[in-house]
Amino acid sequence: MRLILLIAALVLTPFAASAKEAQRPVTVLIGIDGFRADYLDRGVTPRLSSLAKDGATGPMRPSFPTKTFPNHYALVTGKRPDRNGIVGNSMIDPRRPGVMFSLGNAGQALDPFWWSEAEPLWITAERAGIRTATMFWPGSEVAFGGTRPSDWLRYDQNVSNVQRVNTLIDWLRRPAAIRPGFATIYFDTVDTVGHRFGPDSPEVNAALAEVDARIGELVDGAAKLGVPLNLVIVADHGMRATDDARVIQLDTLVDRASYIAVETGPYAAIEPITGTDDRVAKALLVPHEHMTCTRKDNLPERLHWGSNPRVAAIICIAEAGWTILSGPPQYPVKGGAHGYDNADPEMLALFIARGPAFAKGAKLEVFDNVAVAALLRAALGLPEDADADGKLADVRAALK
Repeated sequence: MRLILLIAALVLTPFAASAKEAQRPVTVLIGIDGFRADYLDRGVTPRLSSLAKDGATGPMRPSFPTKTFPNHYALVTGKRPDRNGIVGNSMIDPRRPGVMFSLGNAGQALDPFWWSEAEPLWITAERAGIRTATMFWPGSEVAFGGTRPSDWLRYDQNVSNVQRVNTLIDWLRRPAAIRPGFATIYFDTVDTVGHRFGPDSPEVNAALAEVDARIGELVDGAAKLGVPLNLVIVADHGMRATDDARVIQLDTLVDRASYIAVETGPYAAIEPITGTDDRVAKALLVPHEHMTCTRKDNLPERLHWGSNPRVAAIICIAEAGWTILSGPPQYPVKGGAHGYDNADPEMLALFIARGPAFAKGAKLEVFDNVAVAALLRAALGLPEDADADGKLADVRAALK
């Protein structure tokens, strides 16, 4: 009898282990660019509202500057832009004279040099033996120390939201041995429409409803596969209405040949041309209506920004709803923008955590987005990063 039981145990153990492995939750980080925290209250996102009710939610404060690349990297490194190295959507580095990193310059945006100052979570997970897969998350298509996610796709705006979700479901459909333990997916449409039409437009509501439906399809697809998900759904920043009547034109203050406008909009990053420092300083470092300019060393401490050499010498921050320009705008000013002071309530971003690792019905007070990386580490069973700016204690209420 003992021999029979022993044989049965030896035969069944692999199957039991396989079944247990198949039921191991996959942690999925969903980024919805430009999803302002209060968009969730509009009644057009039933799937997201249901996930929030069944999980943990609360408004999330983005890092300054409230731009796309700096905050997406803050979310996965746990370090603010000053420490993760992505200090803006556009930036220059003294070590690379004459070169500018920008969203539209693929040659620079895909250069590991810019992304090497902080390790993203997919690299940490891969090194710990957790397979990862990234769908368009900023920074994930760049090798870090020669390592990449096991699966990754180069960003292509022409790939529809439906195709993005189907790709992620295909990853989940794999056998447990080659299924990702951590995956990311990124949606840009809410931000794109918010810029063009403004946050209070019917077009934004339509974009919210569309992304909501796609996330519902992801949840339903995983359920049909029997793959449990630990979902963490976030935005990088909010959105504020702008218009042509609220514009500050730098050309009226200082000649354009005297400086490089590294970034303009809700804030301006100004680097004086060699030999023009005094001229630019005298023009900008004085009181102005609707914007405040300061040397980067004198920025408010609460912004945690300005010590990285990639931050331009002079920073001007516009009053909420105003736009700083250097010459004609590249895009219409009327619509919506982000990049304002991260204390602006309209910059607050979406946060939802739902799944077996997370508390049900938890309501979090406003917290800094750098704590999301610590929450993801806890869900993945990884140790907390003692060097990170965000701490698990800030979001512990979200954990079961």
